[in-house]
Amino acid sequence: MPTELETRKPKLETDLKEVATDIVRRAMKSGASAAECVVREGDEFSTLVRLGQVETLKESGSKSIGVRVFFGQRAASTYSSDFSKEGLDRMLGSALALAKITSEDPYAGIPPGGELGQLEGDLDLYHEDVYSLPGPERIDYARRAEKAALDFDPRIKNSEGGSFDAATGRKVLANSHGFVGEYRRSYCSTAAVPIAQSEDGAMQRDYWYSVARTLKKLDAPEKVGKVAAERTIRRLGARKVKTAHVPVVFDPMVSTSILEHIFEGINGDSVYRGASFLAGKLGQKVAGDNVTVIDDGTLPGGFGTSPFDGEGIPTRRTIVIENGILNSYLLNTYTAKKLGLQTTANASRGLAGTPGIGPGNYFLQPGSKSPQELIGEIKEGLYVTEFLGHGANLVTGDYSRGASGLWISGGEFAYPVEEITVAGNLKDMFVRISEIASDLEFRGAVACPTIRVDGLTVGGE
Repeated sequence: MPTELETRKPKLETDLKEVATDIVRRAMKSGASAAECVVREGDEFSTLVRLGQVETLKESGSKSIGVRVFFGQRAASTYSSDFSKEGLDRMLGSALALAKITSEDPYAGIPPGGELGQLEGDLDLYHEDVYSLPGPERIDYARRAEKAALDFDPRIKNSEGGSFDAATGRKVLANSHGFVGEYRRSYCSTAAVPIAQSEDGAMQRDYWYSVARTLKKLDAPEKVGKVAAERTIRRLGARKVKTAHVPVVFDPMVSTSILEHIFEGINGDSVYRGASFLAGKLGQKVAGDNVTVIDDGTLPGGFGTSPFDGEGIPTRRTIVIENGILNSYLLNTYTAKKLGLQTTANASRGLAGTPGIGPGNYFLQPGSKSPQELIGEIKEGLYVTEFLGHGANLVTGDYSRGASGLWISGGEFAYPVEEITVAGNLKDMFVRISEIASDLEFRGAVACPTIRVDGLTVGGE
């Protein structure tokens, strides 16, 4: 026999679609020239265990709705978490009233009906098992991750905790061109943040985590704790180094930040405002021959995968940089109109406001060498494991960030280093990516393997 929850679930799912299409229908009936509605609902669980004791435990559910209406080239949006008739009336009425008094924008609007649609088939985004563990076992995941770290080495004296998180979400989008789409996503993660202390009392911390769409693909908490402990222990005894020009190797946990700077540079918003060092560079060489950057919102199970973007356009694969040549910016409908180009289906959106631009599964294509082979070729250099602060100017490309990591000598890790800076210019850095390792692994929508960049200044003593 199905439970009461199971029998109610399909009805609830139908209701959210009905609510979204009804809001669009009512907006049009009230004289709007176009309208779109977004509905989101989700559940979240999070626990943090510190030194074996539960420090935080959160469980929540949420449901919210947003509408955007147009009167010609005037637009306004409102949102609400009140799904009562009065709440929905108030939300829609506010949007309609505001849209009549906002200034006109010649580029405003929703995509043409012919561009709308969604990918068919199962994209492997949702697994019910992320919520299958009873509460005590979820807490135990966090406790096991922390314990594995604490038990790894006697020099690990303290901890910022072990954690376990799980979430499921659902999104519905409807607009006045007849598009109605929906998808569900799930997510779970476990992490550990140990603190080690050397004989002289100096302390170091590091972390590790595993994240997956399904519990089946999540690393064992013991593995997460062990890796977190290894990363922490290797930082003990860190020292400064003398200022030098040496090859710099970026660990995958920090190399994603370099890729994110490229994303900011090819983001249509930055480009049309002239606030990007890559504006006006389409078809030009902006990186080394070995650099190919891809954005692919269609990868099954990907953290950046969805059947359609924030405007209802089917997601796709876009080669952003191919063998060093800038092929494409990443665009939504609005920025595409501004630049006289076509959208790349990268619209991302919250409940209100105009859509922004977000990545699909955005990554640097890996090379063939292992990280060990790449490091083994360096006589003297720096392996960066952590950046501190923000120090990139996207207009000029100037780059300077505080860092810590490991010094490379004779192709091996020699000792940990800290209180240093890594400086250069982004325009030069992309050209000077001399090696790309084979260790591409997605831990989010943006992923990058280990990379080696030549010609940087490591600032120390």
